[in-house]
Amino acid sequence: MRAVWTRALPEPFVVRDVLTFTPELAYTTVMTTVRRLADKGLLTADAGRRAHEYRATSDARQFLAQASEREATQFLTRYGEAGLAAFATRLSELTPEQRRRLEDLAQ
Repeated sequence: MRAVWTRALPEPFVVRDVLTFTPELAYTTVMTTVRRLADKGLLTADAGRRAHEYRATSDARQFLAQASEREATQFLTRYGEAGLAAFATRLSELTPEQRRRLEDLAQ
């Protein structure tokens, strides 16, 4: 995904485009990985003239925000108030700079 998000790959791209970055991997390995990324919703797949063409569904920042939201929900479901208390303890250990960055991210 780094190659997609940094625009090192053209968009749309095909599996053979990814192979230029990972020549040590088999075509089937890359194809399976790209397909799984599409199944997970990180890529969209369209049938091109000769091969499936893939595009990113979001940028890295959007993905991180969505994944963080999912993980936070799972965390709360799993650990409830005990988990929040442990998390709050860690927050008190942050430096002022880390607190500022965290507040910026929360907005």
